[in-house]
Amino acid sequence: MTHTIITALAIFIVILTGLSIYGVIPALRIVPDDTKFDFMRFRRISFPISALLSMLAIGLYFVHGLNFGIDFKGGTLLEIQTKSGPADIAALRAQLTTLNFGDVQLQQFGGPNDVLIRIAEQPGGDQAQQAAVQKVRQLFGDSVDYRRVEVVGPRVSSELLAYGTVGLMLAIACIFIYLWFRFEWQFSLGAMIANVHDIVLTLGFMSITQIEFDLTSIAALLTILGYSLNDTVVIYDRIREMLRRYKKMPMTDLLNTSINSTLSRSIITHVTVTLALLALLLFGGKAIHSFAATMTFGVVLVGTYTSIFIAAPILIYLGVGENRGGENRGGEDKPSKPEGK
Repeated sequence: MTHTIITALAIFIVILTGLSIYGVIPALRIVPDDTKFDFMRFRRISFPISALLSMLAIGLYFVHGLNFGIDFKGGTLLEIQTKSGPADIAALRAQLTTLNFGDVQLQQFGGPNDVLIRIAEQPGGDQAQQAAVQKVRQLFGDSVDYRRVEVVGPRVSSELLAYGTVGLMLAIACIFIYLWFRFEWQFSLGAMIANVHDIVLTLGFMSITQIEFDLTSIAALLTILGYSLNDTVVIYDRIREMLRRYKKMPMTDLLNTSINSTLSRSIITHVTVTLALLALLLFGGKAIHSFAATMTFGVVLVGTYTSIFIAAPILIYLGVGENRGGENRGGEDKPSKPEGK
């Protein structure tokens, strides 16, 4: 069934591409060429709102904390599937209570037969965690299938958390250095502030929703960094081009023109990414739920907003374009028409 759907979609795309090449289907313009939306007028609103939300997110992190998964706090995770019909969560919990494991969490996901069991870290190191798995296997016997079993000791979990944090910091530092060489230090600092803003708000979202924070969440945060950077660099590249061509254009007008000229590309990219992420979120299952939810918030909501309303206008406050002088190349005072990207 899956192969049939993929084949049908591929054929449909090929047909649409051919019709578009030969002019049967007219070109679709998401944003008109003469769009002149004033994004910069919102900077006096977007910056205070972002500062307030960032402080709230930091407060949530220290007060409410994150819902660390097995990867970061240690313990045992078992994914089972009952053979005799839909799982009775209450009965399974009552059976596990007799083993005296302490904190045990059961969650139904996927089909009615699928259950996710989380057992808190047992005193006694890795041997105690393995012993807990064996007790569960003896308790349920052959009445269930074991789809996944993960055991993470306290030492490994702390190392994973440390490595994940270091990875995020190194990614931000490398982004800062890369943009410094490619553009100027103001662009690099602006992009770094925007990226940190994305990470802080995403962590606040994870804290308030208590989505499980595990290794896939680290992967999601790194992906958000890369995606937000890509969107920011597209806008920054157009800003740099405009700065070279229009020496006398006011900075707010130049930033507006740069964003409007890349708006069609941004909308198409964000819509397609949103559709893909929604598919992962709705049909991806429990294994990637935290990744998909984090990506949906970080890319669709925060990343899109940050690239336009934070990364671009912050260049005004960093002094970009203040030392421009001389006449425009070719005597132009303003662009006759925004250029698409």
